[in-house]
Amino acid sequence: MENSRALAKVIGPTLCVMATSEMVNLHIWSEVVASLIYLNGIILFTTGLYIIRIHNSWKIDWTIFITLTAWLGMTIGLFRVFFPETKQLAANPFTYAILLGLIIVGMILTWKAYTSAKHTG
Repeated sequence: MENSRALAKVIGPTLCVMATSEMVNLHIWSEVVASLIYLNGIILFTTGLYIIRIHNSWKIDWTIFITLTAWLGMTIGLFRVFFPETKQLAANPFTYAILLGLIIVGMILTWKAYTSAKHTG
């Protein structure tokens, strides 16, 4: 559980900041060159793979969000590495729903990471 808390202390705030900043700056992704998308894919893939290697837990509680986030990051990273010229998501309700979902997961992870162990289930 302490390993999960340590990861959640990093992943939770990162998801919140990343998704919120992408909501505000979604337009910047329309003009990004393929090499930057490729680099982003390598970072996402490597980070996701590392988290999976140390935390591939499928226990049905809040810690599953860590595992799902890692698998999602690794999958998106692979997609971006192999298809860096694919058009990015447009500014539409579906895109904003995905980003809102990431913010909510980030808030859950942050909350669970920073609350005392005696208050969590």
